[in-house]
Amino acid sequence: MNQRSFKPFGGGRRKKIFHNIFEEIISLENLFSAWDEFKKGKRKKLDVQRFECNLEDNIFQLHEELESKDYKHSDYTSFYVQDPKLRHIHKACVRDRVLHHAIFKILYPIFDQSFIFDSYSCRIKKGTHMAVNRLCQFARKVGENNTKNCYILKLDIKRFFDSIDHNILISLIEKKIKDENAIWLIEMIIKSFSVLPNKGLPLGNITSQLFANIYLNELDRFIKHELKEKYYIRYCDDFIILKSDKGYLEEFIASVGFFLGEKLKLSLHPDKIGIRKYHQGIDFLGYVSFPKHRILRTKTRKRMIRKIERKNKELRQGMIPKEFFSQTLQSYLGMLKHCNSFGIRSKILKISNYAN
Repeated sequence: MNQRSFKPFGGGRRKKIFHNIFEEIISLENLFSAWDEFKKGKRKKLDVQRFECNLEDNIFQLHEELESKDYKHSDYTSFYVQDPKLRHIHKACVRDRVLHHAIFKILYPIFDQSFIFDSYSCRIKKGTHMAVNRLCQFARKVGENNTKNCYILKLDIKRFFDSIDHNILISLIEKKIKDENAIWLIEMIIKSFSVLPNKGLPLGNITSQLFANIYLNELDRFIKHELKEKYYIRYCDDFIILKSDKGYLEEFIASVGFFLGEKLKLSLHPDKIGIRKYHQGIDFLGYVSFPKHRILRTKTRKRMIRKIERKNKELRQGMIPKEFFSQTLQSYLGMLKHCNSFGIRSKILKISNYAN
């Protein structure tokens, strides 16, 4: 597979261009609706309660600052979470996060319709379980119902969120949004955070999820439309390609790496490139998939048991309410429905004192 010069995408269908969406974003109706979305599950947090105490004044003031273009984004608060690897989260203040939701509500339907079907991260009616099911569906087709070899190439982008180039991202958004005021606001949100000059998006913003998909939609379209790959799945910066020809996949790595560097100023993670046969088991999005069954990833299983043990201990000591513990338990049991999990389900129920 030869590396090539890359021309802009777009031939064929006429692209829909959006004008005058700034007024939609900053409208009082959209801001109050964004508040309703934002507050779900956060009503007990002190900063959210303070904002809600003067809700109408706060929303009206935000609207007026946006309308007059006097709005300024506040600084972020940073902290680390283990999910499961250590992640550096940057959290904006409440009013900025309400605005992020307002922007997301208007931009999401505009851009989502241009995304490929097999992009699964942070999209309505998509998600990890649908992506893993799609992997198994593709593997059956490529392997002709497990009668032939199916090779699966897994790739990952190195420091993806930290490496997103602000100017490239804004230029991609400007292809659809022809509203100067909207671009002013979107640019302010994007440039409110950086790891290096003009690089990086914060993991804590809901807008970052959408911006990430807009950015990597260029990769999706390159793989689907230029390289004509039929069996391709992406979830955030993790993506896989399925093929019966292992040699082809080895050449494919160089082409994708070259495109990422030339077009998006990104690079593949050298330690997370792997090609495996489907029957050897494919570790993808928390599950290990085989031709006839699926199991939970070992690290995920161990982490799940440790967390249930800790939460059960906290419940017995009166540190957390029973409702909180039940939510955690039901979340894990729901995840286990999607794989072969009799053993771990029994262990979790026993730990939780719910066993018969």
